[in-house]
Amino acid sequence: MVFQRQIVRATPRLTAQLRAANNPVFRSALQRRFASTENAFVKERQAVKEHAAATTELWRKISIYGVVPALILAGVNAYNLWNQHWEHWSHMPPLEERVEYPYQNIRTKNFPWGDGDKTLFWNDSVNYHNKDKTT
Repeated sequence: MVFQRQIVRATPRLTAQLRAANNPVFRSALQRRFASTENAFVKERQAVKEHAAATTELWRKISIYGVVPALILAGVNAYNLWNQHWEHWSHMPPLEERVEYPYQNIRTKNFPWGDGDKTLFWNDSVNYHNKDKTT
């Protein structure tokens, strides 16, 4: 209740102050005071804004004209390496004919999924395991 009473009492004073602030004479003096370009602070802030704009433009150009072509070249390189890798695999003997050494595909117990012999990331075109064929 006390707080509401204070607000009601302060309202006329606040409106009077706002009317005085809207007075053209007061407003123009206030604008002249804060809009002065002779102030060192204003000049410094303007220089900072110009520097920020130039730096932003520089990094935008670097991003567009530097990064995008580099990503395209890296993608082409990765594609070529991928094709060379699988071309190399096509010349190798089939998985069934390769030597399976005893240190490959060591199993101390079965996996809890599938037939228990294949790992979670098993790929039939790359991985091969024949339990009977160990050297």
